[in-house]
Amino acid sequence: MNLMPPPEAPAVLRAGAVALLVLHIAGGTAGIVFGWTAMLARKGGRMHQVAGTVFLVSMLAMAAVGAGVSPFLPEGQWTNTTAAIFTLYLVATGWAVTQRRPGVVGGFERAAVIVPLGLAAMGVALAAIHAGGPRFAGFSTVFAFAAFSAVAAACDLSMIRKGGLAGPSRIARHLWRMGAALFVANGSFFLGQQKFLPEAVRGTFLPAIPVLGVVALTLYWLARTLWRARRRPQPHAA
Repeated sequence: MNLMPPPEAPAVLRAGAVALLVLHIAGGTAGIVFGWTAMLARKGGRMHQVAGTVFLVSMLAMAAVGAGVSPFLPEGQWTNTTAAIFTLYLVATGWAVTQRRPGVVGGFERAAVIVPLGLAAMGVALAAIHAGGPRFAGFSTVFAFAAFSAVAAACDLSMIRKGGLAGPSRIARHLWRMGAALFVANGSFFLGQQKFLPEAVRGTFLPAIPVLGVVALTLYWLARTLWRARRRPQPHAA
């Protein structure tokens, strides 16, 4: 994402653009580092909590800049805007589930479902408008985010209908949403910004390793959470 204005722009505008760019890069870098730390740390431990908090703040900063600036850039930014909005939604709702008591749904969750529903509707609208046209393939990443948004919206609506989540389902909601946000951050850098990587690894399979690693770790923690819950002995009825 290129935030730099032309040289003839006012100094205050250029200074603001630099500040936003620094915040975006710093947030993304810290999000990747502390997201991985939270992923690898013992769940519920002190390191996990601290790393998770830094990850939350970093990702909110990175995604907020991306969501706020991308629509106004001269080049096409459908992908960046969609990714930033979806990441903001994932991190915010992933954090919110840890702040609620089990079996409780708040107004935030009821309002937040508008985001994935809107992104899914946007994907359908773009597909309908550009179907069979030369620009259709250029929206492939946007369509992928729209599909994921539809899944997230379905999960939200199911949770709202049930009146909240408890136990393993509650933990799983937190895990997959934070894991998905970390996946977006890793993919945006390692796959989308390979020009900043050493030349020897560009165009190879190596940049995909951290991206796929996030998927593998997220699936591992989800499977472990759900499997341990399944093996937990159930209380016998009196």
